[in-house]
Amino acid sequence: MSQAKTAAEAGKDCMAEDLGPQAELRSNGGRADWGAPSRNSVVICQAVGRSIFTSSTSSAAERVSLMLKQEEEGEEASHPVLFIQLSELFSTLEGLEWRETARWIKFEEKVEDGGERWSKPHVTTLSLHSLLELRTCMRRGAVLLDLEARSFKQIVEKVIETQIEKHGLQPELTKKLRYVLLLRPQHHTTRPQLQVLLEMGLGSCSDKASGHSDPGGEVLEMPAKEQLKNRFKKKIPAGTEVANILVGEASFLEKPFIAFVRLEDAVFLGGLTEVAFPSRFLFILLGPRVKVKAYHEIGRAVATLLTDELFQRVARKAQSTEDLVAGIDEFLDELTILPPGKWDPTIRIAPPKCLPSPQKRISMHFREWSPHSNGNVSAMEERHLHGPQLASEELKRTGRLFGGLIKDIQRKAPWYCSDFYDVLNLQCFSAALYIYLATVTNAITFGGMLGDATDNMQGVLESFLGTAIAGAFFCLCSGQPLTILSSTGPVLVFERLLFSFSKDYSFDYLEFRLWIGLWVAFFGLILVATEASYLVQYFTRFTEEGFCALISFIFIYDAVKKMLSLAEHFPINWDYRISDVPLYGCACRGPERGNSSLLNETLFPASRSFGQQADLESGNWSLLTKDECVQLGGHLVGKSCNYVPDVAFMSFILFVGTFLCSMMLKSFKTSRYFPTMFRRLVGDFAIILAILIFCGIDAVLGLETPKLIVPSEFKPTNPTRGWVVFPFGANPWWVYLVSSVPAILVIILIFMDQQITAVILNRKEYKLQKGAGFHLDFFCVSLLMILTSVMGLPWYVSATVISLAHMDSLKKESTTCAPGEQPKFLGIREQRVTGLMVFLLTGLSVFLAPVLKFIPMPVLYGIFLYMGVSALSSIQLTDRLQLLLMPAKHQPDFIYLRHVPLRKVHLFTFIQILCLAVLWILKSTEAAIIFPLMLLALVGIRKAMECIFSLHDLAWLDDIIPEKDRKEEEEELKRKQDLDESDSEESERMYQEKGPEINISVN
Repeated sequence: MSQAKTAAEAGKDCMAEDLGPQAELRSNGGRADWGAPSRNSVVICQAVGRSIFTSSTSSAAERVSLMLKQEEEGEEASHPVLFIQLSELFSTLEGLEWRETARWIKFEEKVEDGGERWSKPHVTTLSLHSLLELRTCMRRGAVLLDLEARSFKQIVEKVIETQIEKHGLQPELTKKLRYVLLLRPQHHTTRPQLQVLLEMGLGSCSDKASGHSDPGGEVLEMPAKEQLKNRFKKKIPAGTEVANILVGEASFLEKPFIAFVRLEDAVFLGGLTEVAFPSRFLFILLGPRVKVKAYHEIGRAVATLLTDELFQRVARKAQSTEDLVAGIDEFLDELTILPPGKWDPTIRIAPPKCLPSPQKRISMHFREWSPHSNGNVSAMEERHLHGPQLASEELKRTGRLFGGLIKDIQRKAPWYCSDFYDVLNLQCFSAALYIYLATVTNAITFGGMLGDATDNMQGVLESFLGTAIAGAFFCLCSGQPLTILSSTGPVLVFERLLFSFSKDYSFDYLEFRLWIGLWVAFFGLILVATEASYLVQYFTRFTEEGFCALISFIFIYDAVKKMLSLAEHFPINWDYRISDVPLYGCACRGPERGNSSLLNETLFPASRSFGQQADLESGNWSLLTKDECVQLGGHLVGKSCNYVPDVAFMSFILFVGTFLCSMMLKSFKTSRYFPTMFRRLVGDFAIILAILIFCGIDAVLGLETPKLIVPSEFKPTNPTRGWVVFPFGANPWWVYLVSSVPAILVIILIFMDQQITAVILNRKEYKLQKGAGFHLDFFCVSLLMILTSVMGLPWYVSATVISLAHMDSLKKESTTCAPGEQPKFLGIREQRVTGLMVFLLTGLSVFLAPVLKFIPMPVLYGIFLYMGVSALSSIQLTDRLQLLLMPAKHQPDFIYLRHVPLRKVHLFTFIQILCLAVLWILKSTEAAIIFPLMLLALVGIRKAMECIFSLHDLAWLDDIIPEKDRKEEEEELKRKQDLDESDSEESERMYQEKGPEINISVN
């Protein structure tokens, strides 16, 4: 209690020093200064009032919260962006003039000394004293809210009239003020550099070169030519409003002339602003001479306040001066002070790559000052109880047969037409080409693997045909058409086991597979009818990351394995010595009794038409090629007969080069070089450009690197089979029933593979607008199981890595962003056409063989590696793996490291790695038959981890399951809130009876 009294006495001392609104302007040696206490005294009083006694700030916070709550209840539209311009009054040989010295959208840009260029955007840094002086200005100045005016001249007249009536402005000063305020300002417009250099080369004056308008005269009623042609306007989104700040010294004034104006309707103020946008706010500060840059710093303080989203809302909703002052107090309450001497104030702080959401800050403000909020609930608990979840509407159980499927169809039907015209963008063309090449490569790779595993019962052509048919059907009918269907590693493992089993027990493979496919489709329809996709909510980040990492490793492993196998087909010449060149040679020698007539026909096929006969000597065998020599029974003799060019080295150059070039070009979008449109175009076509570049390099060098092999004839790979598989006759009747047993394993595999990919693609961070269709997607996959089984084509399911690459290639970003601000991620171009184009082109690839045969396989393997690495780098597991190798002081500031002990993070990572290793081992051994069950077991392992980790830790490392537990926690929190509410009402009653014990205000 003694401490409280001491603080109270200190507060009274502060008030006695006339802080804030009681400050007067006083002259000191011909210079004007604010009659506020010393800066140190101000800071001490602020600290006492804000850090010890929250009652001093609660009134301001409650006032701000009330305004924000009224705005939220009114369901107003989001406020437009605010462009802020600071103009200062300068005295020159020709007289007074206004010059633009700084501008803001989100970050500050200054006109550098000399006025030749704008500075790099940077975070504004202010002195605390300038903010406190601004607070005083707001209290002492004229505040005109919702002013009706159509021109800047009307605004000036009404401001001067208000100052005469309420603040005792001397009438003889009005003419001078009107003249000064209506002077035509000079703007520093943004122009093309080449144009500026050209004008300077032609001898134009420096003012023209920097885009300055001619001084003199009143401000124009209409925007000037330089405003309408200002290139900076391209960086400002449509609908932007302007805040004009006018500050400067006027020698004829004895007291400051201060005004804050909010117009009822935003209007164009002619030539007042650099860009031709309507103005909403104005701040005017003219006064006698003060210490250097005092008015400049106050103007920067106003601009910084108006760039703050929270204060912007307060300024738009304020009804009085007290509301504006409360907004300033809230800004001061969240201010971070950098102590002098601990940092270099001349260094401009670069804008961050990612800005926090203002909505999150406002919602935190609501929770802090809501009368029903529970102050004991931490941010972590809020995350735990209200963490990221899938849209409830998409997984809400209806309790009816096929109820979820019907809901999906009803949800997606209104978007169906837009799915075809939303493709009208050049980015979609790039995405279609990129995913087409990836899909073709995948079809050839997995088709070749299937051919090896099934004696060509399913081969490359079946893979092409199945991919085209299944993919096109899925894109037309599914709920999430951005998904790309393909053969996947887990399905390939099961196909290999199924063929081996059929061969061992003398079953007809295709008929046995047909009945398994029919049973799988039947089980799939049962799962759709019973809304089994509801179980998707149990797939947390732990399960998603394990599965995504497995598929990514398969892509990386297959790409590297294929490249290493090239060294076997094209061996490296380790024994080659350049000094032994004269000793190298290779010649074809014929058998002792060579077939001269056959040899003659081979070398001179045209001789037969003329009836010519040539007796060839044995030496003429050297004219044959290697293949012809072997065909005629000859043999090769010489040291260099086994020599081959270093194709393997060239292949590895193409492989690694394509991968690195793709990574570099994809990140070129955020480069500092070249205009934004060019960088965005290169980023969108990064993969296509990388493929074209290295295909060109391969063509120029002319080495016989392995090329893409595409079937040229439309017929089954194995001539013993047809395009339709008959269901009866080849196997015993009981096989038709026994097929249901392996079908259970397949349906588990298909369900997990399909739905985990669907969960990953429909995450909220992708900002999808058209909703998901978990039931509809699985229904389409089930129907395709019937079609592909009847035709003997591979089974298809959502391909995680290619689908993620498809999503990544269709990301939308803001085209207009403030200087220094990173482009905002706006969502995905959701449509059906890119996928449809991909699969139609895949089907036509049989007829494109003459063109596709020039694409080197190492280039496509490089794209495979890129897709695997990209998918792997997008998951949290990769970050946590890197933490294992980092000392604590060098670890990044991940949010979960702030709340979870490092040993728990490492333990969580170790469990994920162990599960991933077990999945890989099962996939690669004879035990692969239980691979689907292991995928299902990931959900159970995640649930069992709650015995090792607390819910607090899992709230930061993973999502919480099951939903039942989350609801119980929410009910418990609600009970606590009700209890706290009753306690709050009791405290309020006692407060009203006894009165406050301490009430110190810095106002």
